[in-house]
Amino acid sequence: MSRPRILVVGAGFAGVACVRRLERRLTGREAAISLLSPFAYQLYLPLLPQVASGVLTPQSVALSLRRSEKHRTRIIPGGAIGIDTDAKVCVVRTITGETETEPYDHLVLAPGSVTRTFDIPGLAEHARGMKTLAEAAYLRDHVIAQLDLADASQDEAERAARLQFVVVGGGYAGTETAACLQLLTHNAVRRYPRLDPNLIKWHLVDIAPALMPELGPKLGAAALAILRRRGIEVSLGVSVASVDDENVTLTDGRVLPCRTLIWTAGVAASPLIGTLGAETLRGRLLVEPDMTVPGLPGVYALGDAAAVPDLAKGEEGAICPPTAQHAMRQGKVIADNLVATLRGERTRPYSHKDLGLVVDLGGLDAVSKPLGVELHGMPAQAVARAYHWAALRTNVAKTRVMTNWLLNAVAGDDFVRTGFLASKSGTLRDFEYTDAYLTPDQVRAHTASLRAGTS
Repeated sequence: MSRPRILVVGAGFAGVACVRRLERRLTGREAAISLLSPFAYQLYLPLLPQVASGVLTPQSVALSLRRSEKHRTRIIPGGAIGIDTDAKVCVVRTITGETETEPYDHLVLAPGSVTRTFDIPGLAEHARGMKTLAEAAYLRDHVIAQLDLADASQDEAERAARLQFVVVGGGYAGTETAACLQLLTHNAVRRYPRLDPNLIKWHLVDIAPALMPELGPKLGAAALAILRRRGIEVSLGVSVASVDDENVTLTDGRVLPCRTLIWTAGVAASPLIGTLGAETLRGRLLVEPDMTVPGLPGVYALGDAAAVPDLAKGEEGAICPPTAQHAMRQGKVIADNLVATLRGERTRPYSHKDLGLVVDLGGLDAVSKPLGVELHGMPAQAVARAYHWAALRTNVAKTRVMTNWLLNAVAGDDFVRTGFLASKSGTLRDFEYTDAYLTPDQVRAHTASLRAGTS
């Protein structure tokens, strides 16, 4: 008999944790494992703001999927754009642009999330994101380019516009991005004697009434105080009404002359979930406590794309937040459940008590809440960096990150533009390819011949 085929979609925290556990627990004769990802690395997403600010190099947070000499997982270089659960195939767009089908017996869906956007005039054309490694690398180039262009300009209005930056989103990504990039421009302006440091303005905007409410009022207020002490203007209860290539208009009527809008206003589940036609909760796939998808035999879902019941919270209807610590642990539990299924054993539900949150604001500033203990300042920074360092999967990544941190602490920033994607606008639509996914009807049309062959 042929081996059961396990297909894992996505090489984020959840997908990689699942594959690593499967490789350890299953023999090569028990199953064939495939991992579908357009990139041959796992991105350590929480450290992206430090890539954008130049504290870390892009390679430091891109953990290779091929470091292990013992891995036997087949890595498929492409992205899933549709799934036909009747035919048990995944429609794949390879990195060469070709469309193929990949059959499976057991499917693990961990496609992650995309930047959540709204129907705001000009947003897709002018906003820049912070969800991918390419976006972070591009954003660093873009911010330094604004300093270069402002320094060379003879037009005072253009100077002011290029030195005004707007970040939308008061969650972890937005707060850390604003804090780290503000520190970058604050340090860089010393190398631009023609620029007035007072012209550099950073705005953090969020529609919510509080900054990072998950931290609690005390730490949220501490983070707010740190940002305002640095000169970042924080506007809560406000969002963006429209944006063009020269201005950002806020919902409170203010018009900010600006060439840089960074959009980090939350995430949405991968559009791949919409191709299944299964029940969802706020865009995330509804799953059982053991992370099986009701009505779809052999299909599991986890991470950002799944509404996994949070049993540890003890509240009816509670859903696990889309964080790395949950994703990694869910991946391990799904792997164990797959092994149990293959061996005719019982599966188990997922349950994990949140270990806390860390927010690195750059320099010596941070706020953290490990195991419910509220910290800020240097103790919080030590906890934040220790947590991230320990969570990195490979010793090579740990060495690179620690070396980068030490080098930055001793030598400071290096304000160099690499020219990355200089010919592109670098907006949201340039990086996340959300228009690549098929509709359920298109998926069925694509796999019709396969279903006909099995009928």
